[in-house]
Amino acid sequence: MKIRNKALLGQLSDSDLRLLQVYKAVVDCGGFSAAELELNIGISTVSRHIKDLETRLGLVLCQRGRAGFAITSDGQSVYTETIRLFKALDEFRASMNNIHLRLGGQLNIAVFEKTTSNPKARIAQAISQFVRLAPAVCLNMHVRPINEIERGVIDGSYDLGIIPEHRASACLNYNALFTERMQLYCSTEHALSRDQNKEIAWSDLCEYPLAGLAYHSPNMQMSLEAGLSRGAHAYDQEGVATFILSGEFIGFLPTHYAQCFVDRQLMVTISPSTLQYEAEFFAIARRAPTACRASSLFNQCLIMAHH
Repeated sequence: MKIRNKALLGQLSDSDLRLLQVYKAVVDCGGFSAAELELNIGISTVSRHIKDLETRLGLVLCQRGRAGFAITSDGQSVYTETIRLFKALDEFRASMNNIHLRLGGQLNIAVFEKTTSNPKARIAQAISQFVRLAPAVCLNMHVRPINEIERGVIDGSYDLGIIPEHRASACLNYNALFTERMQLYCSTEHALSRDQNKEIAWSDLCEYPLAGLAYHSPNMQMSLEAGLSRGAHAYDQEGVATFILSGEFIGFLPTHYAQCFVDRQLMVTISPSTLQYEAEFFAIARRAPTACRASSLFNQCLIMAHH
């Protein structure tokens, strides 16, 4: 009695998987000739692959001859296990794709203050899109001064920041998002309020103390370039607004933020056609190390929402 040698496969190689794919196609097609068209290889190559697989497994998988093509009982078992194997491989690939696409963990975003009321800012829409794409990510939003946002993004405390442009850092990448109109305001109790409809030059403001942000920003840069006299320093724009409302200072505020004070007749604009500037906001991320996938996705959502 002839005893078949056991086939010790060990690890399946790519060539083993290829042989099993050919065998599956032969069985599915019902013969070598039909499989030749399915696999787009010659019938002699199909036959050689099946012979190689039988040698590899130590089993006779099919009968071929004048009686036609038929698989053996061992061949049927191998075919069944081949179906299971390829199904498992497909499930594994799908799981790996899901792992690759599924984002989790924490994402820390730092935003300069008073952007929510800006009609040009679409940060909320970007958040909505991001949450739909990455629902497992926990978003943390920090409202901070510009210098703290820059420092935090560079040292990794924040994954991404949104600030007005005022200086460029070689450590950061910048993507333009939206603009903000900054206007010069005074209280209705201020001496300049009587001249609100007149054209006033920058040089006419030197005698009036200005309340401005105490750190490097477009606000500080503009007031220095215009030669305005700093009389008070604030660390957020609400502080600037409070100083303006005192009637003792003039100051720059975003028009969308100051509008509520104008509507209540607490502030007026000073020469609105000349004493104003545009601030452009950017999403910033550090150049190295490479941003995490969640941060990159959120950045893409910001760009899409604003363009």
